[in-house]
Amino acid sequence: MKRIFAILTILLTLFTAAGCGQSPDTPRAEKNGVKTIRIAYLPITHALPLFAAKELQTADGPVKIELIKYGSWPELMDALNTGKVDGASVLAELAVKAKEQGIDVKAAALGHRDGNAIIVGNDIEKPADLKGKVFAIPHKQSSHKLLLDQLLAQNGLSENDLTVVEMSPPEMPAALATKQIAGYCVAEPFGAKSVTLKNGHELIPAQELWPDSICCLLVFNGEFLAANRDLTRDFVQQYKQAGIYLTEHPEAQKTIALKYLKAKDKVLDLSLQWISYDNLSIPQESYDELITRMQKSHLLTKAPSYEDFVDSSLYE
Repeated sequence: MKRIFAILTILLTLFTAAGCGQSPDTPRAEKNGVKTIRIAYLPITHALPLFAAKELQTADGPVKIELIKYGSWPELMDALNTGKVDGASVLAELAVKAKEQGIDVKAAALGHRDGNAIIVGNDIEKPADLKGKVFAIPHKQSSHKLLLDQLLAQNGLSENDLTVVEMSPPEMPAALATKQIAGYCVAEPFGAKSVTLKNGHELIPAQELWPDSICCLLVFNGEFLAANRDLTRDFVQQYKQAGIYLTEHPEAQKTIALKYLKAKDKVLDLSLQWISYDNLSIPQESYDELITRMQKSHLLTKAPSYEDFVDSSLYE
């Protein structure tokens, strides 16, 4: 019996050493010793700095980037919260809400600047024309809802004056074309698709409603960050340089995007005119504005402080 117990103990040790049940704070490494970081994303232009960081990485760099694609925000957030991935490019509102609910996430950088638009059918000429119509957003916890709320408020309307539905971004252009919805606000390139197909037009640019709006953030699983701070900072610095590269080489934006997004050239040409990747740090005043808007739209009760939610030292 003692011999059997000893064998079982050895097998259990070997099984654990093989990496099964690996926790979020366990550093991953290739055989050559280069650390790997796993980042979740949705295929949108808002995640372009991630794609650029991956494309620009070198064999002798300090971090190997593994990008993992997800099909929905809830699926992505579950992977982040449970440690299946180390970080993610995600809607800011989802990350803030997760922090409010006690989930350990930490933001390090913006995903982009601007890059959203209010897209409506060709029969919609002014905001008042949306009254009684159906309008789509990708998620209740999103900057797209906040932008819609401001548009309505500025024109004497509220969500009670129309039907707001959550819809998968890839479905929105087709839904607009078949008049299932009268308009939508979503991450790119799905807005530009309707415009290039001449099935809709931009009612108003997002920057007119919310200058320097926060939409997507680069965030990390807090447990992983705490145990792998140097690794995480090395990655964020690569991400920062990727944003600088995209800004200084606008011609490379579409080339990189086409490797990760199913979009035609004309769609990306327009989409990339609406977005920028210059200076992806998270200023406290921008975060405070996000919190104010979330509270006004009843998306948040107890706001995490800037210091508790943002680790600015990773980007600096």
